[in-house]
Amino acid sequence: MSQKAVVIGAGTAGLVAAAALARAEPALQILLLDRDELPEGPENRRGVPQGHHAHLLMAGGLAAMESLFPDSVRDRLLSAGAHEIALGNGMLALTADSGWFRRWRWNGPHMITCTRALLDWVLRQALLDSCATISIHRATVEGLLGDAQRVHGVRISGADHDLGTELEADFVVDASGRGSGSLTWLSGIGVTGVEERKIDSGLTNATRIYRTPEGAESFPLTVVQANPYNGRPGRSAMVLPIEGNRWMVSAGGTRGGEPPQDAQGFLEYTLGLPHPIVGHLISGAQPLTDVVVTRGRSTSNARRYFEKSPRWPERFVVLGDALTTFNPAYGQGMSVAALGAQVLTREVQQHGLTGPGLSRRVLRGAARHVDTAWATAVGMDILYPGVLGGAPTLADRVTAHYARRLTKAATGSYDAAAALWDVTSLKATPTRVLRPKALLAGLTGPFLPRTSEPPLWPSEREVLNRLRKAAERTATSVAHS
Repeated sequence: MSQKAVVIGAGTAGLVAAAALARAEPALQILLLDRDELPEGPENRRGVPQGHHAHLLMAGGLAAMESLFPDSVRDRLLSAGAHEIALGNGMLALTADSGWFRRWRWNGPHMITCTRALLDWVLRQALLDSCATISIHRATVEGLLGDAQRVHGVRISGADHDLGTELEADFVVDASGRGSGSLTWLSGIGVTGVEERKIDSGLTNATRIYRTPEGAESFPLTVVQANPYNGRPGRSAMVLPIEGNRWMVSAGGTRGGEPPQDAQGFLEYTLGLPHPIVGHLISGAQPLTDVVVTRGRSTSNARRYFEKSPRWPERFVVLGDALTTFNPAYGQGMSVAALGAQVLTREVQQHGLTGPGLSRRVLRGAARHVDTAWATAVGMDILYPGVLGGAPTLADRVTAHYARRLTKAATGSYDAAAALWDVTSLKATPTRVLRPKALLAGLTGPFLPRTSEPPLWPSEREVLNRLRKAAERTATSVAHS
């Protein structure tokens, strides 16, 4: 008798969860449910509130996706126009308070940059191309079928394809994102008391798309990081190469330091950062869109400790943002979802879809990947003024202190930089920064002096100077008109 699984959510987390199930059980019938009407191509949609802003697919997440899909996700993304960036030398990054990272001959881990809409579309096409037993339906999940011992389906509304109002399934995955109803659904079947922690720095994101200026096609990804250590609101900005010969420019500010939505205010915000490089780059670039601003709950950190719940039903797991949401500024959510899906594949292959204790093992395995990203995001966000969710714990302060020392060392130490990139790209666990060479670098500090200006190649400096001069000529012309 054929088995059926339901995956709630057809975003990144849902797509990789479906790929994980199909990888482990090729004959499994998989129904993806999403409340949105999915676009025909790479377009933003309502159910992805951060879709307009910068997204990074870290090396650890990309490797997980490569293991889940029969065809190379990397190759599909690059063919669709995405960019591959080497953290070691393909990025200009100004740290919070330690100067610029150097650019090493060592490439380091790579990450993929593109719009979130393109990533979801490529994953969706890869999934449908590789698995004939998967179908996607528009429906809203209202609750779970079953009890505290076992889930056997979902209650739905607004369904297409005559799915009815009760959809039976042998396995259910909640990958419905930040708006997940899992806590309510679980309460409805007798599972309550799940521990939660929320940390909200009040981050507001503002993004505008520009045409990549002629000659700047190879200009490195550029980021001015926020400073959580000076007692003032965090303010940051990033120039991200995306598909279609475009730059995505995202500015972010925590509570009290929010970027404005008007075009002139947006430009002035980037010029007023600790280094004006982002403003200089875009002041000479052609804008293609208005400034899009997103505020509110979609930028907070929220962790639901499902893996610690005393009671948990068989045949039901939670992955992606439905399990833990991160401040999107750290670029971790999609990768953590993929790593969690990788755990799902492994456990189903070893124990079978209906094996006892499977759900609990998947949750615990996924939580281990959450730990690394959570420590990074919360360790920084908890330090900003006006943060909601409580004061920093001792563990938060220790994590932040060592991260600050290691980041400072990484600006002038190859060993510290290698460790930092491995952890932030989710290729390694936090213990990576405690290996002897990294630990020594963190304790002794950078071996090379601090750099106050970005480490540009001569051709890149020429591009930056040209854009800045073009903007100055335009400003002068406007002033005299």
